[in-house]
Amino acid sequence: MMQYIIDTFCELVAIPSPSGYTEAATAYIVDEFRRLGYAPQTTPKGCTLVDLGGEGSPLVLAAHIDTLGAMVSEVKANGRLRISRIGGLIAGSVDGENCVVFPRFAEKGVSGCCQMKNPSSHVNTKLAETLRDFDTLEIVLDELVNTKEDVNALGIFPGDYVCFDPRVKVTESGFIKSRFLDDKIGLAIFLALAKSIREGETKLSRKVYLFISNYEEVGHGARAGIPQDAADIIAVDMGCVGEGLTGTETQVCICAKDVVGPSDYLLTSELIRCAQKNGIDYAVDVYTNYSSDADAALRAGNDLRHCVMGMGVYASHGYERTHVRGICNTFELIKAYVSGK
Repeated sequence: MMQYIIDTFCELVAIPSPSGYTEAATAYIVDEFRRLGYAPQTTPKGCTLVDLGGEGSPLVLAAHIDTLGAMVSEVKANGRLRISRIGGLIAGSVDGENCVVFPRFAEKGVSGCCQMKNPSSHVNTKLAETLRDFDTLEIVLDELVNTKEDVNALGIFPGDYVCFDPRVKVTESGFIKSRFLDDKIGLAIFLALAKSIREGETKLSRKVYLFISNYEEVGHGARAGIPQDAADIIAVDMGCVGEGLTGTETQVCICAKDVVGPSDYLLTSELIRCAQKNGIDYAVDVYTNYSSDADAALRAGNDLRHCVMGMGVYASHGYERTHVRGICNTFELIKAYVSGK
């Protein structure tokens, strides 16, 4: 099943889906759920809901299909593009990154690169010390354009999406490096869970829904569309890896508290006990600069127990990295928990 997860992730991450531009990626997962024998529903907002079956005390497993990205905010007189970030995109992480701009009414995108203004170090002696932000960065299109009118002739205007190359690399040692591991690995795990249930490998001990949001990176993903009969929600997202934290890329990480507040104590304890009982390598941490769709669901007034879990991800919101062991531990904990083991 791990190969299925990795292959599915690679296919998913190749489909651009920054917040608000998720139709193609959503079509992919809807088709795959249908192929597996499920009947996914799409909400008016564009979220996807899948009933996996089971009976009693409904649990919602939440992930998100949207990623970080950018939008054209200005076509400059010299044919370069000013961009506005979508979600928590880090300016320094996209300096020199390839991208595609998708004109609203064109059939295909236009390739380009995110560069500093005057980016040659042989010309700009202040380049190294210049702050990387969205005022000093711009998109240089791979077309012979020198004016605003040249760019407009390509169909590019303010409001068009800019999507960055994920640069996927799977190493022989088991590391996966890519943009947007957050949260397309989570989606691949959801499809693997659905496959495992359909093939009889996993037996549900309670009713389970999958909820896949499309605006998580901008804060309101799960604020609407959560099933009314749900009792619990677990966001399957990413675990943080860094100074002061215990989690690693090879573990499933359980969040006891995030920037909004504590996760539900009893639900968190159930996940910890489940990991201990089933010999799953896990870590518990407090994330001081992190929120999830579980928080969004509660902020909308849903009466739910909530928690967050996911594989450890290094360099989150940049060029991210995780390990197949972390993905496996996350998948195994989900399977064990929904099976009541």
